[in-house]
Amino acid sequence: MHRIIRHRSSSRFARTVRLAPLCATTLLAAASPSMGDTTVVTFDKGNPQGWVGPNGFDGFDGGTWVVEEEGNPGWNMQTVFQDFGIPYLTNQNPAFLGDYTESQSVTLKIDLRVENLKFWGTNVSRPWLVELRDFDLAQGGYPWASVWFKFAQISTATHGEWTTFSVTFDPKSTTLPPGWRGTGSEDPVTYEPRLPPGVTFRDVLKGVDLVAFTTLEPGMFFGFTDHSFRIDNITIIRTPPAVPGDLDGDGLVTSADLGILLAGWGPCAKGSECAADINGAGQVASDDLGA
Repeated sequence: MHRIIRHRSSSRFARTVRLAPLCATTLLAAASPSMGDTTVVTFDKGNPQGWVGPNGFDGFDGGTWVVEEEGNPGWNMQTVFQDFGIPYLTNQNPAFLGDYTESQSVTLKIDLRVENLKFWGTNVSRPWLVELRDFDLAQGGYPWASVWFKFAQISTATHGEWTTFSVTFDPKSTTLPPGWRGTGSEDPVTYEPRLPPGVTFRDVLKGVDLVAFTTLEPGMFFGFTDHSFRIDNITIIRTPPAVPGDLDGDGLVTSADLGILLAGWGPCAKGSECAADINGAGQVASDDLGA
């Protein structure tokens, strides 16, 4: 198999894989993820699994590669680039796309290492966030509607070593969960970005077309900056909805659950809850058996 060799700034050689640009065509298997899936993108053996980073024209201003060394551990995606900000995107990996509301909760995680972040030679900090975009909900001339969550301000001083960033949320929430904000419209008084009129958090999460981990915070603008980043272990965890009759928590409704229900048959003890009281009526009865 042919490997592309690139001379790195540290004067060492590492095997790298040049990344194709992001496109609207889904190149990966298009099967819908199940409600209880966990997917981790480790970039093993140079496979970006549908994720891309910024690339300059013909190497100008730098680029993004999947490299074999110095990940967390092993293979990772490395970017050395000059621009206003750095986005890592996928509209191709089906595990990160589609209807999030089929899950009870969703967790998004990523490992990041900031090797260089300078503006005109001076160390600076930048926001680091995850953004979920739905192009079908765009209105008013905006290219998409999206919701986003800011993890932290990052810099070489604070995140020069590998750091894991994570957020867990209820995709069925109609209001923005704590820490989340929206884009796709603009507040006419404050000019702050917001969701388009009539669009909710749940609406966006019902049809995610693109996921971005990025330093480009909506409503903010930064100068031309030198970036050297590494990312690894991009993860999505989709927790399946609770099964009402699954009383022992094994993901199945079986005779074991029926045994728990029958053992608790009758009124619940005063001031306490019964594990088998599925409908919350204060007693275990035929309605719970029906559930």
